Amino acid sequence: MNNMPDLSFSKLWNISFGFFGIQIAYALQSANISRIFSTLGADPHSLSYFWILPPLMGIIVQPIVGIFSDKTWTRFGRRIPYLFIGAIVAVFVMCMLPNAGSFGMTVQTAMIFGLASLMFLDTSINMAMQPFKMMVGDMVNEKQKGLAYSIQSFLCNAGSLAGYLFPFIFAMIGISNVAPKGVIPDSVIYAFYIGALILILCVIFTTVKVKEYPPHLYNRYHGINHEDAGQKTNIFALLKNAPKTFWTIGIVQFFCWMAFMFMWTYTNGSIALNCFDAPIVNAVIDGENRMVINSQSEEYQEAANWVGILFAVQAIGSVLWSIAIPLFKKISHAYVLSLMLGGIGFMSVSYIHDKYMLFISFMLIGCAWAAMLAIPFTLLTNSLKGGHLGTYLGLFNGTICVPQIVAASLGGIILKALTKEGSVAPEAQMLFLAGIFLITGALCVSFIKIDKK
Repeated sequence: MNNMPDLSFSKLWNISFGFFGIQIAYALQSANISRIFSTLGADPHSLSYFWILPPLMGIIVQPIVGIFSDKTWTRFGRRIPYLFIGAIVAVFVMCMLPNAGSFGMTVQTAMIFGLASLMFLDTSINMAMQPFKMMVGDMVNEKQKGLAYSIQSFLCNAGSLAGYLFPFIFAMIGISNVAPKGVIPDSVIYAFYIGALILILCVIFTTVKVKEYPPHLYNRYHGINHEDAGQKTNIFALLKNAPKTFWTIGIVQFFCWMAFMFMWTYTNGSIALNCFDAPIVNAVIDGENRMVINSQSEEYQEAANWVGILFAVQAIGSVLWSIAIPLFKKISHAYVLSLMLGGIGFMSVSYIHDKYMLFISFMLIGCAWAAMLAIPFTLLTNSLKGGHLGTYLGLFNGTICVPQIVAASLGGIILKALTKEGSVAPEAQMLFLAGIFLITGALCVSFIKIDKK
């Protein structure tokens, strides 16, 4: 096996630059899905079920992209074709999803349209996102891998920052932030349009600038002989022979991604009630009278924009903390402390009623996010050989998607159990539970076993 050459900073940057646009799309989705479906008329107890689709599509799509791209060789590369196709579909769906309430459909039909759009959006985002992680594993040597994933983490957070702020900025410059019942405000619709434009431009840049290694060089750099290259992929055999790092990091991932799924689902309602005094109305849902937040109110829509600001603060905290992580002598210590700080941030949200004080909470949550973006993939790719690297990274995505599916499936049940009769759903308590999950994940870091390839 020949050592891969060092790459210049500009080449490392180009490999991941398209991730900036992908992450804008992902940020718009994560910050606005609960807002969109609440505006369409969804019950807060049912919000978590709308979130099952994104991780469900991820757990299906990403291993498929990994398996097929491991065996793909074209004049455009092995990963880039999947990246480009995913981006094209994402752009189209981003222009459709926020218009779910604008086509004169009934509430139920608008919900179905929105769910179908969400399914296609997350499928395409996953298809476009995974190749960036794979290209770092393909083209960057072990010495530079930490730097490469740090660049990817920076671009990820920068894209998140832009995506989270777009609706707030558009509302500030005078674009309407409220709309008739069942219609998504223009500030959100235009945010998705601009995000789609930036996404395709960034992906085109990476497609033009990055030249993946041809098969003979790739095999030489990764120690793959002719017989290995021709082997068929057996997922079950790969899982059976997966390094211990793969499984033990998965334990930590389970609790971390449960926590963040609760954040994406319940932050809007928590902030609207705790900090913006959004009005409560009596609504008949599934034949029952329930007290719910008025999602058409100006206070709710202002709170939803503020959630974008808070998520942007989280992204800033993540960028700053990602600079501190390499200063730790042991990466495991950085992992534990990051998750502990994030857990404290989540738990504090329940007790804060000043919207500006929440900046502290979300800065702490950003510490956990920084660790989750960089540390697991650095540890895993350093323990893998290149022959099935894409497949393993696709399968590893299961440690991200499965906990989100579990959280989305159980979220409504847990929230219903916490809701007192005649009271509004206490969504802030779900964020407190998210904090407990992160601290549990921190305690599980000690279980991680590090393999050397």
